[in-house]
Amino acid sequence: MSPTSSQRRHLTAGAIAVTAALVAISVQTGSATAATGRDAAIANARANVGHNAGDFGFGAGQDLQVKDVVIDADGSQHVRFDRTYQGLPVVGGDLVVHQDSHGRMKDSTRGNAHDPKVRSTVPAVPAQASASSALREAPGIESATSTPELVIWAAAGTPRLAWRTTVAGVGEHGQPAGQVVVTDASTGEQIESYAAEHQAVGTGHSEYTGDVSINTTAQNGGYALIDPIRGHITKDALNLSSSSIKASSGTLFTDADNVWGDGKKFTGARATAAVDAHANTAWTYDYYKNTFGRNGIKNDGKGATVFVHVGTKWDNAQWSDSCFCMMTGDGDGVTDPEQVDLDTMGHEMTHGVTSATANLRYSGESGGLNEATSDIFGTMVEWYANNGIDTPDYLFSDQSTPPWLRRMDKPSLDGSSADCWTKKVGQLDVHNSSGVGNHWFYLASEGSGSKTVNGVTYNSPTCNGSTVTGIGNQKAAKIWYRALTVYMTSTTDYKGARAASLNAAKDLYGATSTEYKAVAAAWSAVSVN
Repeated sequence: MSPTSSQRRHLTAGAIAVTAALVAISVQTGSATAATGRDAAIANARANVGHNAGDFGFGAGQDLQVKDVVIDADGSQHVRFDRTYQGLPVVGGDLVVHQDSHGRMKDSTRGNAHDPKVRSTVPAVPAQASASSALREAPGIESATSTPELVIWAAAGTPRLAWRTTVAGVGEHGQPAGQVVVTDASTGEQIESYAAEHQAVGTGHSEYTGDVSINTTAQNGGYALIDPIRGHITKDALNLSSSSIKASSGTLFTDADNVWGDGKKFTGARATAAVDAHANTAWTYDYYKNTFGRNGIKNDGKGATVFVHVGTKWDNAQWSDSCFCMMTGDGDGVTDPEQVDLDTMGHEMTHGVTSATANLRYSGESGGLNEATSDIFGTMVEWYANNGIDTPDYLFSDQSTPPWLRRMDKPSLDGSSADCWTKKVGQLDVHNSSGVGNHWFYLASEGSGSKTVNGVTYNSPTCNGSTVTGIGNQKAAKIWYRALTVYMTSTTDYKGARAASLNAAKDLYGATSTEYKAVAAAWSAVSVN
């Protein structure tokens, strides 16, 4: 299956509406000092918003819900809030307050919404009408249910009372399928519609990383695929449809001698896919932990539930925020085996990280940035593992979708993705508009022109004819992570991503550093100025 014809792996709709309870904290929550520092940062941030209410557009009827707190080594604080108006979520109303170690505001980053006040919060269009309309806008989804939620939609700046309706059901392969339809609650006019699922599908190979060590737990005279270090467990879904899976579903993998799988393609040994899934989840966890100090997807130290053998001939892999699960299928049973390779799993779990931080909206340019973020960190998980069989590269899903699903040096080689930013980029499918971000990352990492890395030849052009010198992918990824977790908001576009990454580069390396200049040059090279 060619890269352009492949379907895409999904992130369930639960990730689109992460609640304020999902708070990620970049401090050690086990200590009283850290908790006190976090509480003080939040209190100061609330006060700073109140003291600068005009700048934030914050007034009567509004409330702030804490979503994330990042405290730097020097004590600088970055407190992320979601906003409500009259109890309704404000889409595009999120903000980050940047403070010094004493809680004094230095700067802020805000979504497009300023003052979310609307004339009335009583909808003229009833919920049932919105639900019925949304169902008509989501053909091809079986067993569909339609759930409307009243929101203040201000993603484009001007606030409107709106119904955000999620249609959820089952796709043709038994995977969760959904569509989010936003309509004006006064007129019924459709504002936007976008997929509720983030997906990238491949044709996989079992035993992607050869013979590996995996962490298990001894129990009942045998062993179970429970990682006692990272907390994730790996289960056999017993071919249950992914739309029906809960964290409690399936059967935990157990074994008598702690030797798992047979390493064969299309094998009858069901533990073989579990070996790859279990090990690659550990590598993803370790990458975020050892590189950024992040304790798991939500930064709360909790491990995920990982399912293999999901559905029947389900040629897919998917992260679900709602059940905090990673789900992988068996492929089509003919040419496509298990969907458990390194960069694929790193990509999917990164959707969870994005959801727990900037929550980049899965629409327009922010949707492209969401996908690019998963490609970037899925790639970096592969570089972190440095496996001799699945050699690190800038070819996304080259193992499960040969020769590759997407590539970073020249994304347009897939026939659909964008190398350079234009005003029309936001109209592309998010997997194609992600090309701008992927291209930036490659240029920032490796530079322009021809280069051979780990036996793969790349030839990355620039959109402005410039020559770019890279700073290495570890520095580029470090800058991107800080931009994502500190400066980006749900409505960040490519211009905003440039500003966010430059702020991150300045924080990490200084405004006159080689790294700062390389970040700027790489953005200019993909026509983001």
